[in-house]
Amino acid sequence: MTMYEGLPRAVPEDVGMSTSRLGRITPVMQRWVDDGKIPCALTMIAREGRLVHFEKFGTQDVATAKPIEFDTIFRIYSMTKPITSVAVMMLYEEGHFQLGTPVSEFIPAFKDMQVYTEDGNTTVDTEREMTIKHLLTHTSGLIYGGDWEHPINERYRAADFYGGDLAHMAQELGNIPLLHHPGDAWNYGMSTDVLGYLVEVVSGVPFEEFLKTRILNPLGMHDTAFSVPAEKADRYATLYEPTEDGGIQVLENAPVASGPLSFFHSGGAGLLSTAADYLRFCQMLLNDGELDGARLLGRKTVELIRMNHISDDWQPLERTGCGFGLGFAVVTNVADTNSLGSEGTYSWGGLASTTFWIDPVEDLIGILMTQLIGDSPFHAQFRVLTYQALIDWSFE
Repeated sequence: MTMYEGLPRAVPEDVGMSTSRLGRITPVMQRWVDDGKIPCALTMIAREGRLVHFEKFGTQDVATAKPIEFDTIFRIYSMTKPITSVAVMMLYEEGHFQLGTPVSEFIPAFKDMQVYTEDGNTTVDTEREMTIKHLLTHTSGLIYGGDWEHPINERYRAADFYGGDLAHMAQELGNIPLLHHPGDAWNYGMSTDVLGYLVEVVSGVPFEEFLKTRILNPLGMHDTAFSVPAEKADRYATLYEPTEDGGIQVLENAPVASGPLSFFHSGGAGLLSTAADYLRFCQMLLNDGELDGARLLGRKTVELIRMNHISDDWQPLERTGCGFGLGFAVVTNVADTNSLGSEGTYSWGGLASTTFWIDPVEDLIGILMTQLIGDSPFHAQFRVLTYQALIDWSFE
């Protein structure tokens, strides 16, 4: 195993996959690059703890034609959220709080929150306190600001969430009424950013330090951080966005960035990582909380994380057939996903079109890395191309 692979290699047939069928991935992904729809892609598949597919396509910088490499560093944006959620569950295991503990016990800014009425014209007291579980499941009433007409969006746009430290961010959020009462709906937003600050408050160490010493270093994720060191800058991929004519162009001002090589220490979107590093994080979860002698979580905790915790009526970001666990989307009905897969598969993605999934039924992990803020139809293709390569018998 090399550092950039993350896990030991296996011949696909030794773990129930077909080499020739995995070969179907290459022309499909290469076409996306050749057509100028994406700058690059890394595709990665592991089964039974062994790496069976790792391919690279395109360039990490189109203008210089610098090829993407297996150790290229990507902005993973919301793939930060699962790592932050694991940090929270590690503290939960230590007995610092229960999932139903009010957030205000640790972050006073969230005491006596207001919530907008349905018409958005007035506010009232919340019917119940926001809990840590509300944050983990995105049912807190916190959102990301959008362009739909509502006073909450004006408040979010005007707020300076990333202009200071995590305490400042929490205070800013605490001053804005919630979109809905905690527990009444699922809305994607800054819940996991608040969890990053919660980790800092509960542990007594900076959030970045907690991640480094308790998760990243133990798992050997040495290229994952909130910034890229100068000596690794040549491995840092350029960020792109779609153009009106169907091509791509460089996006100069990356969201959440605090500098050309650094990001705000956001629990929801701040980390930079490699495919190999993220594979090690996923394999730890697939192993029920342990990897290469480093145990981060207990088996029952991982079981709880990957259960659906929200109403069947709510679809996380319009993901049909999915519910939401403690930091991850969870497949609850494979047929409704209109794709191949297994019930209980948990996953998430990032703003720059990165994605991963973990399938406990098939002992399977898929990861796709690129750097394009926009639609990602290639995600569904990659998932189908992965599952169609399974050739062993199922013993469910």
